[in-house]
Amino acid sequence: MIYAMSDLHGCYDLYIKMLEKINLSDTDTLYILGDVIDRGADGIKILFDMMERKNVVPILGNHDYLAAFLLKKLKSKPTKELKQIFKDWLSDGGLVTYEAFKKLDDEDKKKVLDYLNSFLIFEELDTQAGHFFLSHTVPSKEKMMNFDDIDWRELIVGRAEYDTKYFDDKYIVTGHTPTALIDYTSKGKILEINNHIAIDCGAVFCGTLGCVCLDTLEKFYVTCVDDTSNSR
Repeated sequence: MIYAMSDLHGCYDLYIKMLEKINLSDTDTLYILGDVIDRGADGIKILFDMMERKNVVPILGNHDYLAAFLLKKLKSKPTKELKQIFKDWLSDGGLVTYEAFKKLDDEDKKKVLDYLNSFLIFEELDTQAGHFFLSHTVPSKEKMMNFDDIDWRELIVGRAEYDTKYFDDKYIVTGHTPTALIDYTSKGKILEINNHIAIDCGAVFCGTLGCVCLDTLEKFYVTCVDDTSNSR
């Protein structure tokens, strides 16, 4: 089976619960659509677990990108602009990642940076349920219609138009924006709308992590307080 989850934001316990819930095996594939780190306490811990799993495919999120960019510059002489970017990152959830990274030895620091720099920007695949485009986010429909001209950064910080159907023949699967901010009635749930599957359930905010099986479109949920959370 092929699964997708997103925006773990350091929620290691929820991540492990979800792996157990879907009973991830070596023959399965799990795509994680970015923002593994920042905000929650254990993003680095999740990265090391992901590194050991050959069937986990990471896709780049804006937090992952910014952390990799800034952490590799720690030994460089900072410019005024870089200092401000670093300050903004720390205040937007980066402090826990920075503190955890500092505690690593040089070998493990290199492993983390090499791994973050290996993340895909997007993936396309076919399953029994249809054709899927996976990325952290997407820009407007107009830009997606001219995909070859897109700046890759649009796929980590773009503003998706959830009220618009981009494609009739494929699903877009993204994280980045908690579903409660798209439709408040979907708080803590995966949202399907206009062939767009939004899977950021806001785990670090509401305590619920979602995962979708791309072979069946079955949805799975785990929470930080309920080990018996059922699939929906």
